[in-house]
Amino acid sequence: MKKNIFIAAIIAVLAISTFAFINYGTDTKSTIVGYGIGDEVKDFSLKNIDGKLISMASKADAKGLILVITCNHCPYAKAYQSRVIGLDKKFAPKGYPVIAINANVTEDGSNEDSIEENKKEATEKGFSFEYLKDETQEVAKALGANRTPTVYVVQKEGSKYILKYMGGIDDNAQSPQNVTKSYVDQAVTALLESKSVATTTTKTIGCGIKWKNE
Repeated sequence: MKKNIFIAAIIAVLAISTFAFINYGTDTKSTIVGYGIGDEVKDFSLKNIDGKLISMASKADAKGLILVITCNHCPYAKAYQSRVIGLDKKFAPKGYPVIAINANVTEDGSNEDSIEENKKEATEKGFSFEYLKDETQEVAKALGANRTPTVYVVQKEGSKYILKYMGGIDDNAQSPQNVTKSYVDQAVTALLESKSVATTTTKTIGCGIKWKNE
């Protein structure tokens, strides 16, 4: 009897651990369904830290965009900040600038993800790109974002923006030195060379987005 109780307790602990990992670590199954690869991504108009409204169309000379859904406090988002800056510095001159978007709510009074905190974060970390606030969360939901950071690479085709890649930045959040697959870098490089993107979707690892009325 005691043995059975002990085994049941172990199973319960393992189940709880697995549940926590799935819900707070890796995005194995999206709870919000957004665009698919090859879909047209609708334009948006969101406020930047300087108060100006930024849209994809405002990047008239761009060949495409690297959209990064992120936030100010998630350890995964912070771990990737320097790499996002690196992507912008490498690809913005080639026609694929980064646009960062914060969709987290700030209803708990912490104000961690307000436009004011966006400005502070961008200034302290030396962001080389716009950092927008998705106050209605409509853009993040349309993209199908669930975790921070998540990246969407879109290519401009005429007046349309077509989704070519979505998922993680690379395969090692903890250690940039041990990255073996740089998904976003490889996707944008392929597009610049007029090639098909080999890996179009990957799992995202990060913090769950804080949605309104949760």
